[in-house]
Amino acid sequence: MRHLLMMAGALALVGCAQPGPKPLYQWAGYQPAVYDHLRANGADLTTQIQTLQAQVDKNQAQGEASPPGMRAHLALLYFKAGDEVAGRRYLEAERTAFPESAAYVDFVLKSAGQGAQQKAGGPTADASKS
Repeated sequence: MRHLLMMAGALALVGCAQPGPKPLYQWAGYQPAVYDHLRANGADLTTQIQTLQAQVDKNQAQGEASPPGMRAHLALLYFKAGDEVAGRRYLEAERTAFPESAAYVDFVLKSAGQGAQQKAGGPTADASKS
């Protein structure tokens, strides 16, 4: 009988235990997307964009924080796909969420601006020919 009471008490304590702390960031989908991007050497941008976009949207809808770099990686995918507006939007969102990323965001935006000028035959393209 005493053994049963001890077992019942242990089960009651286990049943009252609360789950561990909620994670700071919701990483689901991010790490596999980065791995796929690197493994495929950037191929299949559409699928990668859809995967990360869905995760960012889900995190926002559920009030969960996206981890550092997720929006920046999504921005880079958008830039590679030719959608500069979305790329800039996600870089600015990365800077807002993580102010310490400002130097990186500025660098990427500057690089993206130079790349656009070169494609258009702007001053950067002319300067590289001399």
